[in-house]
Amino acid sequence: MSLARRLPNGTAGLFGLAVVWLAATAHIGSPDVYFKGLAGPYEVGVVVRPPGVVPGQVDVVVQVKDAVDRVTVQPVYWETSTGGAPQPDLAQPVAGEPGTYATRLWLMTTGSYSIAVAIRGARGMGAVNIPVLSTATRELPMSRALGACLLVLGAFLVFGLLSIIGAGSREATLDPGAPVDARRRMRARVAMGSGAAIFALALLGGNAWWRSSARDYQRIIYVPPANTARIVDSAGQRVLHLTITARDWLDRKETPLVPDHGKLVHLFLVRAPGMDAFAHLHPVTRDSNDFRVAVPPLPPGTYRLYADIVHQSGFAETLVDTLAIAGDAPASFAPTDSDDSWVTAGARGDDTRVALADGSTMTWDRGDTAIVANQIAPLHFTVRTPDGRAAVLQPYMGMASHAMITRDDASVFVHLHPMGTIAMAAQSLFDRRQGIDTSRATPSTMSMRDTALPDTVSFPYAFPKPGHYRLWVQVRRSGKVLTGTFDATVREAAPPRERS
Repeated sequence: MSLARRLPNGTAGLFGLAVVWLAATAHIGSPDVYFKGLAGPYEVGVVVRPPGVVPGQVDVVVQVKDAVDRVTVQPVYWETSTGGAPQPDLAQPVAGEPGTYATRLWLMTTGSYSIAVAIRGARGMGAVNIPVLSTATRELPMSRALGACLLVLGAFLVFGLLSIIGAGSREATLDPGAPVDARRRMRARVAMGSGAAIFALALLGGNAWWRSSARDYQRIIYVPPANTARIVDSAGQRVLHLTITARDWLDRKETPLVPDHGKLVHLFLVRAPGMDAFAHLHPVTRDSNDFRVAVPPLPPGTYRLYADIVHQSGFAETLVDTLAIAGDAPASFAPTDSDDSWVTAGARGDDTRVALADGSTMTWDRGDTAIVANQIAPLHFTVRTPDGRAAVLQPYMGMASHAMITRDDASVFVHLHPMGTIAMAAQSLFDRRQGIDTSRATPSTMSMRDTALPDTVSFPYAFPKPGHYRLWVQVRRSGKVLTGTFDATVREAAPPRERS
């Protein structure tokens, strides 16, 4: 069985590991977790597929570039250490996929987990934490066939028990061969009737318990925190006010926010339905639930709003809303944050080479292979200077690049980086709690401030379903943030061939 079949969003080879190992997260409609980076001295790629139900099992696939002796994985809840977690599971080699190991783990409660991956090989031990969110996002339905089977078996059991009760009341004390009198028959009927009443009450009680459990489960199904977004005029500028109104937040039941690559909030605006205007902004906080940011000179229209936040527990989530921008932009604009960026661009179709704001170009090196849902996509991008030379890139908020991907119907939105889809802040929190040395795996934002980066960036990701998507790929060159806009048509995966 191929790895792609074991995990719908699995990989068919090591991700093509990049030089820079940095990450962040944001997911709408795309729950699978992708990571590429270092586990000590080993280059690894990890795919985690959450089940969408709690309790539930996650599928974990680990790919190691070098030959190793042993790979283990362990689920660690954010409030515990590895000492309070279940024993690590030994990942088994996947047949036909050299260097690939797979297993399943149970996540027993909602919240933030780390999948602790440990590798032993000729270079010694290596470890890395992969933050994963355990959330209930759906209910598993019972099939009609299973329901019918359970109904038949239940009826057989009830009628069988009633038959035993009747026979016991009627004949248990009779001598062998003695006739059954009318009094014994009546006693058997009364016993069977009483048994039927008891069974009926038990079934009604069980049904009530089942419905109550279903209601309790529905209450834990995850929805993004409630919020409101509005634009107000302030000192000649348009200012976006984002306010979190969720009751748990206002009652201080949520853990505080922590900065992810230097920002408490990463806010994105996408004009709908054309996806022809985009902004990546960083609000400042006015209160624990109130954030504000100047709106750049975007064209009027209705915008989808996505705001990434990370909690101290390691739980990363995305606020969602819609926002109307009306009228012409003010004559002057002062960004709230020096890393704020925005761009307008129409449909790109199959164009794989786009001009950037400074005259350089960005090329999507996707080859001729079709992009297929649930298979690792060829997300490789190269930047060239106006005269065609390899561009020298700079870190953008301590990262080699950012990429935002959304489906045209807003059912998917993802914020990813060359390290994958995990939150770097969440990973750092787990590392500190577990005492893992990540100096070789994740260079700090400060250490990368003046680093010269290669001209090509790559992202590990598989589109979750077919359809039309838009991608915004952001890099920094000569101190300026540059955004390349691309379109992608994702096809349905072909059904597996039957073996002869």
